[in-house]
Amino acid sequence: MPLATSQGFGVAYERTGSGPPLLLLSGQSLGPGTWAGVRDDLAAHATVLLVHTRGTGDSRGPVTDGCSTELFARDALAVLDHAGVGRAAVYGFSMGGRVAQVLAARSPDRVRRLVLGATGPGGAHEVSRADAVTQVLRRSSTDAGRRALADLFFSPAFSAAHPALAAEFAPSAEGRWQRQHHAASTAHDGWDLLPLITAPTLVLHGADDAMTPPGNADVLAARLPGARVHLVAGGRHGYLQEFRAEAGAVVAGFLRG
Repeated sequence: MPLATSQGFGVAYERTGSGPPLLLLSGQSLGPGTWAGVRDDLAAHATVLLVHTRGTGDSRGPVTDGCSTELFARDALAVLDHAGVGRAAVYGFSMGGRVAQVLAARSPDRVRRLVLGATGPGGAHEVSRADAVTQVLRRSSTDAGRRALADLFFSPAFSAAHPALAAEFAPSAEGRWQRQHHAASTAHDGWDLLPLITAPTLVLHGADDAMTPPGNADVLAARLPGARVHLVAGGRHGYLQEFRAEAGAVVAGFLRG
C-alpha cells in the first residue's frame, strides 16, 4: 500500500479506478471500511485516493499529540504529492468534511471540486447536536453505547440487514488516537475559511442526521456562494451507505460537472 510521508509520519492510502482524481477523507476515528462499496462505485469514473487518517487503517504509529484539521489537511496534501496528483476533487465525510474545508481554503489550486458530507463549520456557528446525542457518543465504548451509536448512523433495519458494514462505523482508532481525533474535530472552526473556498461545492447531508444536524448544511451553503445542497430524505449520519445509490448518483453527477 502506498505510504506518503507527512511531517515524519507515514500516511497510508489506497488507489483504485481510473479517470479524474478524487480524494476521500473519512470521519472521526473511522477506518477506510466506511467507504466499502461507495469507493468502488466512484472508482468506476475516477482515480480514487482513499486516505487512511492517522491512527486508523494502515496509518499506524506513535500517537501524534496536537492533531488538528490543519494537520490532517497537510496529510492529505502529502498523499496528493506522493500520488503525483496536482489537482483533485475532494469528498470529505463528517470530520473529513472539516479537513476538506481546510484543504480547499488553504490550497485552492489543489482542489477541483468539493463535496462536504454530513459535516458542519464548527465553532460558534455550528448547529449543535442534542445533549442526549453527546451522551451516546461518550458511551460509545460500551455495548449499549455501540448499539446507540449505530442508531445515529443508520436505521435499525439497515443495521440488522448489514451488521458487518454497520460495525465499520464504530471507532477503529485506539483510545489515545480517538482522543486526538475528537480534539481535532472539536477545535475546528471553519467560519473564516469557508469564504476562501473557490472550488464548486456540493453539500450533502442526511435529513434525519442527529449527530450533525442538517441545519449545518444550510449554514455551510450560505457561507459558500453557489454551493449546491442535497438532503437525503430519511438519511442519518451514515447516509452514504444506507442511501448509497441516491447519494452516489448525486456525487457522481456533481463530479462530472
